Amino acid sequence: MSNVAVIGAGYVGLTTAACLAHIGHNVTCADIDEDRISQLNNGEIPIHEARLPELVQEGLSNQALKFVVGAQRSITTSDFVFLCLPTPQGEDGRADIGAVLDVIEEIRQLVPPQTIIINKSTVPVGTIALIEAAIQREDVSIVSNPEFLREGVAVTDFLQPDRIVIGATSSEVGERVAALYDSIDAPIIAVDPASAETIKYATNSFLATKVSFVNGLAAVCEAVGADIESVTRGLGSDQRIGSRFLQPGPGWGGSCFPKDMQALVRIATDAGYEFDLLRAVIEANDQQFDRIVHKAELLLGEELAGKNLALLGLTFKAHTDDLRNSPALEVAKRLAAKGAKLTAYDPMITSPTELPDDIGVAATIEQAMTGSDLALILTEWPEFTRANWANLIDLMNAPRVVDARNVLDRKSMVELGYQYDDLGRI
Repeated sequence: MSNVAVIGAGYVGLTTAACLAHIGHNVTCADIDEDRISQLNNGEIPIHEARLPELVQEGLSNQALKFVVGAQRSITTSDFVFLCLPTPQGEDGRADIGAVLDVIEEIRQLVPPQTIIINKSTVPVGTIALIEAAIQREDVSIVSNPEFLREGVAVTDFLQPDRIVIGATSSEVGERVAALYDSIDAPIIAVDPASAETIKYATNSFLATKVSFVNGLAAVCEAVGADIESVTRGLGSDQRIGSRFLQPGPGWGGSCFPKDMQALVRIATDAGYEFDLLRAVIEANDQQFDRIVHKAELLLGEELAGKNLALLGLTFKAHTDDLRNSPALEVAKRLAAKGAKLTAYDPMITSPTELPDDIGVAATIEQAMTGSDLALILTEWPEFTRANWANLIDLMNAPRVVDARNVLDRKSMVELGYQYDDLGRI
C-alpha cells in the first residue's frame, strides 16, 4: 500500500482516486471547490459515471479514500502525487497549463523528499521538463502517466486498460510508478516523458481522424449506392484497422478530442511542422455538422425557419451527462441559426439552464415529438432504439426523422410511414 495524493476532483481525478483506493492504496483527493469536497465526503458524486458511486462509497467506508480542500492538505505524507487538473484550450489552440504550474508552486516546498509527482493532465509536450524546472527539487521526481479514460466506462478503462504508459527519465522511478498498478493486468509502456505526452495527443487525434474518415465514407456510400454497415464490416475485419470507431455519427466532440486535436496542431506548428492532415480532419468534422443540418433541410423540402424540430439527445455521447463540445449542440446551434424552433429530450438533461436559450427541454420523448415537423437523433441513447415509433408518428405534424446515429432500422421506419434518412445505409 502506498500513500497517494490526487490533486483535482474532476472527471479524471475522481476516477483515479476511487480506483487507486479500490486496488489497495491509501488515497487523499484534493480540490479547491469546497462544495464538491463536501458532497464527495457524503458519498455524493457530481458526475454520471458507471460504477464510480460504488467505488467512492467503498473507499469512504473502509477509510482508504478521503477528500480534502486544498492541495497542501493532501501531500504531507504522500509517496506519490497525481496531478489531475484542467488544461483548457487557449485562444491560440495551445493547452493552458496554468493550473498545473500554480499547484506546483503551491506544493513544491511541502512535498516530502523522494516523492514522485505524476502528471495525468493532458499537457503540451515538454511540460514535464517545465515542471522539473519550476519545482527546483532534486529529491523529487516528475513522471508523465497519461489517462485514456472514456466517459461512461472510465472505471473499466482504469481497472482493465489496454496499456499503462509511464514516461520517466529514470527507470527506477518508472518502476516505482509501475508498482502502483501491480494488481492491474496490463502491459506497461515505459518511455521518456516527451514520448508519453505525445502518446496521449496522438491517440485522441488518431481516433478523431478515424471517426471523420468513416463519416466521409458514409457520404461516399450515399453517393455511390453502397451500404456503410457492409463497408465497415469488411473494413473493420482487417486486423490492421479494427472495427472500433467505425460508426458514423454527427461528428466527434466531448471534452478531449476537440482541444487535443487543436493542441497537437499547435504543438506541431510551434515545432516547425504544419500538420495539414489534422487541420483537414478538424475541417471535415465541422462539415459533418453542416451535413446533418442539410439532411434536415432535404427531408423538409423547404427552409428550416419556423419549423418545429425535436432533438433526441444532447450529450456528446450516450451514458454520460457531459455536454462539453457536444456534436448535438453544434448541430442545434446551426439549426437555430436557420430559424428552426428546437425542443430537445435527453435522459440526462433535465434543466434548461444547462442549454442555450434557443433550445427548449422536454421531460419525455413524447413531449419532444409532439407537434414536431422533423426529429433528429443526435445521441445514441438506447431509449431511442427501444421507443415505440409506431405511436410517436401520431404525435408529429409530419413523420420525418434524421437518424444521425444509425440506431433505428431503416426498413421498419419506412414501413411505419416515416420519411427517414440516416448516414450511408441502404
